[in-house]
Amino acid sequence: MAKILVVDDEEHIRLLYSEELKEEGYDVITAEGGHGLLERIEQDKPDLVVLDIKMVDYDGLDLLQDIRNKFYDLPVILSTAYDTFKEDMKSIAADFYVVKSFDLTELKKKIHMALEASDGS
Repeated sequence: MAKILVVDDEEHIRLLYSEELKEEGYDVITAEGGHGLLERIEQDKPDLVVLDIKMVDYDGLDLLQDIRNKFYDLPVILSTAYDTFKEDMKSIAADFYVVKSFDLTELKKKIHMALEASDGS
């Protein structure tokens, strides 16, 4: 069973993602921001990270760079309410991105694709 780390500063998003992804059979852990995130990844060894871009205390794109520098092969899906970040060069380091929605079909599809791709490497 794949373990997914959901990083989002909005509790209702963490709960929604957690509930829906557990129903899909994933093991889900959550974090509300970037504080201690690399240590958390080191400790919990998730198979994939769903990372919010706009958080109160953290810039998800900077966190993405940190994750990439330390955990090169870890799939990361950027989750955001806005699609303007696509113009930011830092976003190309992500495996996929999804625009936040209460319908998680797209997110689940991207998670499945990212996990499948990382299995084959």
